[in-house]
Amino acid sequence: MEQEVVEAELVLPTHMKFKKIQVYDKYPKGQTKARWKHLKQIIPAENYQNYPPDEPNYVNIESPPSMHPCKRICDITGFEAPYFDPRTKLRYANTEVFKLIRSLPNDYVQRYLALRNAAIVLR
Repeated sequence: MEQEVVEAELVLPTHMKFKKIQVYDKYPKGQTKARWKHLKQIIPAENYQNYPPDEPNYVNIESPPSMHPCKRICDITGFEAPYFDPRTKLRYANTEVFKLIRSLPNDYVQRYLALRNAAIVLR
């Protein structure tokens, strides 16, 4: 038996959600895209000198020191470092980095420590 072909009107949306919307569809004639303003543009436009001094704004952003402990960062890779080598005083993220640290000469280790402002004399 042959299957019957049913004709139906297929209604598609004007644009698919996963497709990029064309600029002329999004902004009709006469409208322009909203652009980000830089801080140098915001400060003169907002007249911050007229605000009370204790009200927070872009000019006087102040925050208290963080109550969370600082993150330990691997000296070689830049990832979070849960480990610490007691011989070289370098922080490391995994075993491959540890092997690399142990193979480094002392002058290279001193340079890594100097980058972190941890001037330690290794023996």
